[in-house]
Amino acid sequence: MPTKPIAITGMGAVTCAGAGVGPYWDALIRGRCCISSFDADPVEYPVRRAGIIRDFNPEEHMPKHLARDMDPFMQYAYAAAEEAMAKNGLDDLDPTRVGIVMATALAGIKQAGQTQADFAVSGKKVGPKYLTKVMGNMAAAYLAIEHGFLGPSLCVGTACASGGDAVMLASLLLDSGTADAVVVMAGEAAISGPLVQSLVRGGALSKTGESRPFDKNRNGFVAGEGGGALILEPEEKALARRADILARLTGTGNNTDGYNPVAPRPDGSGAARCFSMALRQAGLNPEDIDYINAHGTATEMGDIAEANALHLVFGEESEVPVSSVKGAVGHLMGAGGITELIACIKTLETGLLPPTVGCAEPDEACGLNVIPEGPPLEKPVRRVMSNALGFGGQNSSIIIESPDL
Repeated sequence: MPTKPIAITGMGAVTCAGAGVGPYWDALIRGRCCISSFDADPVEYPVRRAGIIRDFNPEEHMPKHLARDMDPFMQYAYAAAEEAMAKNGLDDLDPTRVGIVMATALAGIKQAGQTQADFAVSGKKVGPKYLTKVMGNMAAAYLAIEHGFLGPSLCVGTACASGGDAVMLASLLLDSGTADAVVVMAGEAAISGPLVQSLVRGGALSKTGESRPFDKNRNGFVAGEGGGALILEPEEKALARRADILARLTGTGNNTDGYNPVAPRPDGSGAARCFSMALRQAGLNPEDIDYINAHGTATEMGDIAEANALHLVFGEESEVPVSSVKGAVGHLMGAGGITELIACIKTLETGLLPPTVGCAEPDEACGLNVIPEGPPLEKPVRRVMSNALGFGGQNSSIIIESPDL
């Protein structure tokens, strides 16, 4: 456990289910798939289904000038951060002691590609805001400028583990006394022709546009857009300012497989070491975990490798419930580690464990106690583990517990 108990006092989300934690959680527990088709050139986009965000008006979540100056991935992160801060606020804290950690895997890759194409094909001049629309750290910069935050500001880009790693980095800032509160925010809006083509040719993306984590008929992941945010602060300081505590962060893990640029270690040993690291830091045994939010991307190799990792840590006969939310909202890349941890917080709060949308026939080769599509599982939950695994062999694991413990 971190030297100082760390509280989570705010959360916010923007997903294809809608803006806000409410619509997101409602979709998860109802087992609703929010992935949809979109119109595009079939040559440029060989797959035309994704967790696309629709009907999002950024001016409802931020000043007009910010909406104009930010790329969508920044808008989603910023809107989520505003929702996270709305509950308890941070205005009563010393602004030099409020930090920000931003997470994104792909940042402004879509904006960069479109700008390059416009310049190369039609000679369209590049505007003065181009650079600040593609840089990964700028959502954090705009949040700091708007709210007057003057503390540490960092940006994490560890592929699909970025969100979880951002939480870990925030905990280190708090544990070291570098900050009194940290806004952890993340955003992705990278669905573009080049990205889709690359993922299809690499065998990672579902060619049918169907996300089926841990299902025996899975055939790849479905990309998603969105953003998430959490507020972390030392529990002692949160209680002193009478902030509502949603959950307590008890353990974090991070390591690398050191194996392959895109494929996980087949035996899951790298991820297993990461999960064990989080358990050790939390001072827990595997049987203390009541629910696992798996990375569960629905790739054939990825789900097997993750299952192998869980077996190495929890045992072949473990009955701990496991589910993945990616069948409902798609794979949010660098933002998923945050939005999925939000699902875990809601699980602690409600005792409802979200089903795995798209998992109609759990793959026996995975051998996990997967919550299949259908109604949520109801059971008392005290402690949960949320895992995120990324390209480059990135592994992240986060453990949180009920604030009532």
